[in-house]
This record gives sequence, C-alpha cells and structure tokens, in this order.
Amino acid sequence: MNKFLFPVYAVILGIAIAILSKNKKNWNTKLLLSFSGAFLLALTLFELLPEVYSHLDTKLTGLFIMCGILLQIVLELFSKGAEHGHVHIHKHETAFPWLLFISLCIHSFLEGFPIHQHNDMVYGVLVHKVPIATLISMFLFQSKFSNMQIIAFLVVFTAMTPLGTYISNTSNLSIHLAHSINAIVIGIFFHISTTILFESGEGHKFNLSKFISIILGVGIAYLI
Repeated sequence: MNKFLFPVYAVILGIAIAILSKNKKNWNTKLLLSFSGAFLLALTLFELLPEVYSHLDTKLTGLFIMCGILLQIVLELFSKGAEHGHVHIHKHETAFPWLLFISLCIHSFLEGFPIHQHNDMVYGVLVHKVPIATLISMFLFQSKFSNMQIIAFLVVFTAMTPLGTYISNTSNLSIHLAHSINAIVIGIFFHISTTILFESGEGHKFNLSKFISIILGVGIAYLI
C-alpha cells in the first residue's frame, strides 16, 4: 500500500522544490525532464508493453495505444502541454483554470491504472510527477488565485493517481478491459515521454548532459 503513495510523495516533493526555489523558474528543469521522459519511456517498454501484448490481440493493442496517443493530444488542447512541462497561467489571471485542472486530473487518474502491487510502473510515475508538480506549483504560486483555490487544485491533483490505482485494484474489471485501459495509458506515456525528449533539445544539437541523463534514465529503468 505504501508503494501506491509514491505519486503523492512525488507531488509533495515537487511542491517543496517550488517553495524552496522561491517560485522562480531559475533552476534547470530540462535535464530532470529528460531523465524523467527516458525513465518513463523505458519502463513502459520494459514492463507495461510486453504485459499488454501478452494478453490482448496485437492489432487491437496497437489500436488502443493509438487511442491513448490521440486522447493525450486532445487533453493537451486544454492543458497546453502541462503534462510535459508547459504551464501557461498568466500571473494576473484570477479565473480558476478549469480546463487545465480537468485535463490534468484525467491524465493523472489514468496513469494510476497500470500501478499494481508488483509493478514497477509506480517508479516511472513517481519520477514523471516530480518535475511536473514543481512547474505547476511554481505557476500556481505566482498566479493571483486564492490560497483555497491553489490548495484545492493541488490536493485533488495529488489524489487522482492513487484514486486510479485504487479503482483498478479494487473494482472487478475483466482482464481484457484492464489491459485495454493499460494499452491506452501506454499511448499516453509514449506521447508524454517522447514529447519531453524531443522538446528538451536545443536546435537539434548534440547535448552531452541531456544524452547522459537519458542514458541514466534508460539504464536505471532496465536495472529495476
């Protein structure tokens, strides 16, 4: 059960980093995002993808994965890419960002589904959520939203991934349905992780630090 709370710890850590950095985007998030993207992608390939393909028809699995990619594209129309580090909240905006909030909650809820008692995907979600929670917290703290709005946003956002894990482990979903949902989540993870890796580059130039962070992400995922 404690393992299921890792995504909660990740958000708490992200909030703490945002507070300690004095709400200024002055620390290098690109390397952390590169590491998290590579780590999440590698774990998806090593752990989740073979499991889904072993239980579903191959063509149907591919269809569900594509549906996950398309779903994430739709979610990003509303979140503007907050799931991979793009948070666009204007400092003087006072209206609660419902579209961002709902899209992030849907994304967080679904990413909790593949986390099972003996599944290492929780570590991928953990590493993915730290930089994202940090960036979201930074922008919320810089906004003109009330403290209650900010607290409500972060509390519900924090709870969505454990809620998805709880429902997937306690509801009597058929094996076929469970793996179908996991295939959709694979598509979401593919889109998120590859977008992070592509966007963290600068002018398609070789970046040794980014390359090392990616190698570390893949290597650690393989050793888990």
